[in-house]
Amino acid sequence: MAPTTSLFKVLLPIFFIILVSAIIPQAHSISESDECQSETTNSCHDKAGAVPLKIIAITSILVTSMIGVSLPLVTRTVPALHPDRDIFVVVKCFAGGIILATGFMHVLPDSFDMLSSNCLDEKPWHKFPFTGFVAMLSAIVTMMVDSMATSIYSRRSKAGVNPDADGVAAAIEGDQEMAVAGGGHGHFHSHNHQVKGGSESQLSRYRVVAMVLELGIIVHSIVIGLSLGASNNTCTIKGLVAALCFHQMFEGMGLGGCILQAEFKFMKKVVLVFFFSATTPFGIALGMALSKMYKENSPSALVTVGLLNASSAGLLIYMALVDLLSADFMGPKLQRSIKLQIKSYMAVLLGAGGMSLLAKWA
Repeated sequence: MAPTTSLFKVLLPIFFIILVSAIIPQAHSISESDECQSETTNSCHDKAGAVPLKIIAITSILVTSMIGVSLPLVTRTVPALHPDRDIFVVVKCFAGGIILATGFMHVLPDSFDMLSSNCLDEKPWHKFPFTGFVAMLSAIVTMMVDSMATSIYSRRSKAGVNPDADGVAAAIEGDQEMAVAGGGHGHFHSHNHQVKGGSESQLSRYRVVAMVLELGIIVHSIVIGLSLGASNNTCTIKGLVAALCFHQMFEGMGLGGCILQAEFKFMKKVVLVFFFSATTPFGIALGMALSKMYKENSPSALVTVGLLNASSAGLLIYMALVDLLSADFMGPKLQRSIKLQIKSYMAVLLGAGGMSLLAKWA
């Protein structure tokens, strides 16, 4: 079984477990206090008027998500946008800044607000910083998954190419002897072995990054969609639609760049693109279906969504800093060029700044 398939089969059940855990507690929330069950009523509260806005949101977010995540994949034939070119690195850094700001400026503050709500009991929710704790644990678990999955990929890749470690050592020794006798030809051959092994290891790394990043994005996308679909505040929905379209477009570009570098087979690319594009619209539709029993200010909803947001924030922050930005900035391409580093830092600040500005509306 291919390592990408096995990892994907592990991640899919995790996603559905998280999804079910986000939905089931809402059915029990109807028996809780009236104050925290009641919806806020004001001039913007319009249940009938919110429905067409939600339908527009589903359509527009689906389209912009598909455009964003597919753009790096369909433009790979354009020489200027090839992964080896400078412009690709700059765009990827821009998208990394967006993902980083999503974790710090959107998901994490939402979790703090939810888990510090007056609708929750003083103990334990107001006595311990659960948001920071869960985000920290999420980052650690992400690092564990990241490390172990990379190790598994690398071992399977090496087993597929060179199953006999002793044979490899013997071949390298033979190449070195040929280098002495043949004036350097064997050295070139040995170097090819190392480059091939390095490229296999790097490819495995790209695949792990793409899969784990996809999982983190799916979690917070389904939570965002669920909240939007359950809301009847037309003023909030209007601002969220525009903000989420921008968010999904550029976050999708970052994920699409990772999928492109991972060099998955066509069907795996289709599956990853589909899940990214469909999760937020699916969350909106689910929120609409559960709007009668889902109350966003009920204790069950606040705890469930707050903890999911915290875990998603930890994952996204880790992925953005370690697997996307740090990997590029510490890599040989950017280390060779201060000018490209400056351009990439500006791209990160621009992406993070733009997404931070959206926090005013979403």
